[in-house]
Amino acid sequence: MTKTYGVLALQGAFSEHVQILRQMSVQVVEVRLPEQLAELDGLILPGGESTTVGKLAVAYNLVEPIREMALRGIPVWGTCAGMIMMAKDAGHRQPLLGVMDIVVKRNAFGRQLESFETDLTIPALDEIAVTGELGQPFRGVFIRAPVIESFAPNVQALACLKDGQVVAAQQGNMLVTAFHPELSSDTRFHRYFLSLAT
Repeated sequence: MTKTYGVLALQGAFSEHVQILRQMSVQVVEVRLPEQLAELDGLILPGGESTTVGKLAVAYNLVEPIREMALRGIPVWGTCAGMIMMAKDAGHRQPLLGVMDIVVKRNAFGRQLESFETDLTIPALDEIAVTGELGQPFRGVFIRAPVIESFAPNVQALACLKDGQVVAAQQGNMLVTAFHPELSSDTRFHRYFLSLAT
């Protein structure tokens, strides 16, 4: 049976995720209403402005259905603003899903001008690597990015910057990245996410 994945399409960098999934011949739905969450095999919460996305998710009655999806074991991946939304605590009054046992610091590197790219070592990606990819660094694109300040023992850190700051993590079916894999030509993170639903 063909699997179907959703990308929350309220605001932000959702079209890039949709494009990558379609290039990978994955059936994808742009999610704007609660009924579109039914029967999905996974959901991506893209980057954007986390406060705006949170308010829109509340307005469209999406917060509780997405929270229930994640807690039911359906894979959910938050990138940048999506990572903030998934956190239990983001140090800021805004709507959160609160499903991952992580504390996130918003805009950890400053303004847009402080955006940067760097190579990351992510051993977990070797699980889905094909010939030529094994052990290769992943180019992380950080745009007004958050970081994970602390996390519970049931959360696995997947990637750190050279200074030790955690920028990707997994808690069972839930995945977060502070950076934007959808802005890279490297599809390993998308493939890794898809593998969580198999």
